[in-house]
Amino acid sequence: MRSAGILLHISSLPGPNGIGSLGREAYAFADFLHEAGFSLWQVLPMGPTGYGESPYQSSSVFAGNPLLISLKKMVEDGLLGQADEARDVYVPEDEGRVDYAAVRAHKMKLLRLAFYRSEESHRSEIHRWMDENKWVRDYALFTAVKEHFGGVMWTKWPDDGIRLNKKAAREKYRIELLEEYRFHIFCQWVFFRQWYALKQYCNERGIQLFGDMPIYVAEDSADTWTHPEVFQLDRDRLPKRVAGVPPDYFSADGQLWGNPLYRWHRLRFSRYGWWVERMRAMAKMYDVIRVDHFIGFANYYSIPYGAKTAREGKWIVGPGKSLFKTFSRELPGLNIVAEDLGCVNDRVRDLISFTGYPGMKVLVFGFDDADEKNQHLPANYPENIVAYTGTHDNNTVRGWIDAADPKALAFAQKTLGFQRPEDGPAAFVKAVLASRANTAVIAMQDILGLDASACMNHPGTTSGNWLWRMKPGAVSHEDAQRLRALLTETKRIHN
Repeated sequence: MRSAGILLHISSLPGPNGIGSLGREAYAFADFLHEAGFSLWQVLPMGPTGYGESPYQSSSVFAGNPLLISLKKMVEDGLLGQADEARDVYVPEDEGRVDYAAVRAHKMKLLRLAFYRSEESHRSEIHRWMDENKWVRDYALFTAVKEHFGGVMWTKWPDDGIRLNKKAAREKYRIELLEEYRFHIFCQWVFFRQWYALKQYCNERGIQLFGDMPIYVAEDSADTWTHPEVFQLDRDRLPKRVAGVPPDYFSADGQLWGNPLYRWHRLRFSRYGWWVERMRAMAKMYDVIRVDHFIGFANYYSIPYGAKTAREGKWIVGPGKSLFKTFSRELPGLNIVAEDLGCVNDRVRDLISFTGYPGMKVLVFGFDDADEKNQHLPANYPENIVAYTGTHDNNTVRGWIDAADPKALAFAQKTLGFQRPEDGPAAFVKAVLASRANTAVIAMQDILGLDASACMNHPGTTSGNWLWRMKPGAVSHEDAQRLRALLTETKRIHN
């Protein structure tokens, strides 16, 4: 069945308090998707953001980002006083960018106020939720202790007992930091309460939530602290080897990501228990899961810890089919999309063929050369893929046009049939929607025809990313009707 969706992270929604949230603005966007005829809403990882505010370097693979909680919805749910929310209003200087420091200071203050006023009266409900989400105790303790030690990475905590996650130390700090511990549990309870309410609203309108799951976890995370046996760590809990990708045409030194690698042999011995629980949580949270850097399951690039660049790495065979046989047995019916961009070899192709998961094609990659056989050109798409105009890691279509090599731009204009730069985004959007791909996903920036200033991320940089927000009133009823006509024309509409 042919379908279409829009890629727009929750933080990029318009609305009050300086950042998009799971409140009215999210419901309004779901209404827009429904009116336009889209059946997928793709978001970036929903966990607490990490270094550089990246959602791909989260402190937990299970937790939600408290900054995305809707304060207004908390008022509606009786968790926060209306007078408090109305009195303490944060108005950003620029509605089109997220100021994370200001948002965090404002929102966490009101979340603490809600905790002091509401947590006790909801404690039995919270405890039931905790029993269903056992990871939250580890996450809350990790976060409370990390704050207690001034935010330093857990491998540098001065108390060896808690750094090494000893039982007696855990209980000692849980008691000493009980209020903070309970506060972080409260925030997670509120986040998931709001998330699943939004998910139900979307599902009732024929919209599936399409989530993004990074293959790796952050070194400074509750996951590595709680389960060091899962990762390639030494006795001091420091990584032995870390993740990245080798040098290529775009990067002479490769990319040194720094994430700890998995102990796949040990995981296989334990029947991939940690991974099964992670995937179970993702399958509950999302209707469709995009696995970032899927090629790492076939073979992964291993770099010595402490290396200055990725040049020193080597390829290692990954878990391959045995992991996905386990998923099929333990979690039948997983709806996975394999992000198979990058170093694709026969082992990767064989694994994707075995799983049957759709891979990805990205139209802006189709004009890197003037080769009509380029796999990212719509004429060469198979059906079992998800086709994109661009991803969160690419320039916008208009930004690409503005910066393109004249030969590449001429090839794109000839292939897609446009001349003026301002007509390019619409031509890219239509080409993806009209392609043979079963699923087409359009970045919201390309729907709006925005230039490079609306890029979500610039890979290889550590600042100025994840900031873009859609302006209030950017889309209208007329826009929804125009898109609905286009989806009807390309046979991707089902509501």
